[in-house]
Amino acid sequence: MSWSESGASQCPIARCLAVVGDRWTMLIMRELFFGNSRFDGLQAQTGMSPHLLSTRLKRLEADGVLARHAYQQKPPRHEYVLTDSGHDLYPVLMTLAGWGRKWGGLDGLPPALNLTHRHCGHEVETGLACLACGEPFTRADVDTTFSASFVSERRERMEAFQAAKKHGTASDS
Repeated sequence: MSWSESGASQCPIARCLAVVGDRWTMLIMRELFFGNSRFDGLQAQTGMSPHLLSTRLKRLEADGVLARHAYQQKPPRHEYVLTDSGHDLYPVLMTLAGWGRKWGGLDGLPPALNLTHRHCGHEVETGLACLACGEPFTRADVDTTFSASFVSERRERMEAFQAAKKHGTASDS
């Protein structure tokens, strides 16, 4: 499956990655969640070239993750605001932050982010909890099953891969 085809998959992970699956996009999302909404600020904090940043912002806008709003007419200047779709990526970003704290080689350094729950004033950690009972869970606590259409898609992808491999056209990357 080529990268451009991943957005058509039945798999919700592949569809998500088709929209936000590169490091630059997640850095843009980080900055938007921090309230940094203008092009120059985004460029300064991500280190992206203007062309790359512009390309990613246009794609996120086309995918409905953010909206562009004019804040100045002459010269024209825009800020970028998260849509409901964009706001729903917050747990994803916080899960990445939690993984980075644990496995990112940051031992001995003070945390770059402190998350305080406004409601109770306590520091919060990132993690997953069951929406029904509120209990935290890990992969070991979850059973995963595939829909019939996803099983079919996976079988077709494997058959196409095996055929390409047989003919020497399968990609090794």
